[in-house]
Amino acid sequence: MSKTGKSKRNVFTEQNATGTIRYFLPLFVLIILLLIWFMITYINLFPAYALPSPGSVWKSFQEEIRAGRLVNDIIASLWRVAVGFVISVILGIPAGLWLGQHLHARQAFVPMLNFFRFLSPLAWIPFAILWFHIGDKPAIFLIFMASFFPLALATMAAVATIPSIYFRVAQDYDYKGIELLTKVTFPAVLPEIITSLRVSYGIAWVVIVAAEMVGCQDGLGYGIWEARNGLRLDSAVCYMIIIGLLGMGIDRLLAQLTKLPNVRWGYER
Repeated sequence: MSKTGKSKRNVFTEQNATGTIRYFLPLFVLIILLLIWFMITYINLFPAYALPSPGSVWKSFQEEIRAGRLVNDIIASLWRVAVGFVISVILGIPAGLWLGQHLHARQAFVPMLNFFRFLSPLAWIPFAILWFHIGDKPAIFLIFMASFFPLALATMAAVATIPSIYFRVAQDYDYKGIELLTKVTFPAVLPEIITSLRVSYGIAWVVIVAAEMVGCQDGLGYGIWEARNGLRLDSAVCYMIIIGLLGMGIDRLLAQLTKLPNVRWGYER
């Protein structure tokens, strides 16, 4: 066998080994955590009402599925996050693009944007309930308040740091207005925008759980609140697991955007 053939075979073997380790290590950690959880409950380190066992959580999960409550709560939470997050994207990214291209606008609006960014979205809960009452609207409003400001500021910062050579080349091609935005500015900041989308979505997912505890009659957050009031921590843990899995799943979907041909270059530099 030639040296080239052996080299390719070695690379292929290394890639397979890396892929196997990549999937095995998280599974190994999960098994260890489950064993630790089982041992803590087996030796009664905490009372059963304070820390449910893996078996009781599994039974609660089956009960919630059969009753249909869990599915309804998942749909309700996903709907609220989707609407609030999409609104923040539709408004936040254009706002960031505009601010990034106008120095005086940044000087005027950035202090206010930073003020609201550092203000906890949960502080708006009383106002959200008074303005929109109980239901989807207050939760959607809180999602918007949680994700709009970091998304707009991240987009603005990405635009403001585009190398000036990009715009000098654009002048040579006589790019102006919409053409400059679509052919130079937006492609240049798209990798950073995707990263900020993932971060903002993570904030939105955390906020929706808290918002549903006080402003809704369904949803994953409301399910945890109801389980707490009924002293059903096994049900609460069941909802916590679903929240974490859904959050990870949607984050992985957003991460797929980084593999687009027009975006991948920003992650390979």
